[in-house]
Amino acid sequence: MRIGELSARTGASRRSLRYYEQQGLLVSARSPSGQRYYDDDHVQRVALIQVFLTAGMSSRTIAQMVPCMTEPNMERARQALTAMNQERNRLSSTIDSLVAARVELDHLINVNLNFLANVAGIMPRVD
Repeated sequence: MRIGELSARTGASRRSLRYYEQQGLLVSARSPSGQRYYDDDHVQRVALIQVFLTAGMSSRTIAQMVPCMTEPNMERARQALTAMNQERNRLSSTIDSLVAARVELDHLINVNLNFLANVAGIMPRVD
């Protein structure tokens, strides 16, 4: 498939797909005229890249994991495992921080609801 079809199938813009290639996250085959060609495996790879980027991983970190996914060997696997464990720890820390922030927000919401109900004498509207 060409870049337009990969874009349509993944929701990634053509510009993003070119960026993924520049960063070494995605490798396409090229026609004699230089047009990019992709296969079905690329659809899954783009989805994985998008998940990682959405989770806050840098393209540099993702690039450290890609060689192990495309051409695994012992050294690449070790390097990728180190990068993956570091990212997992970072994500776990972020999740913990988000949960703590939600708990505090829930507390503030309850304080506000109690104030509105008790002091102002009105039933609060909860959105």
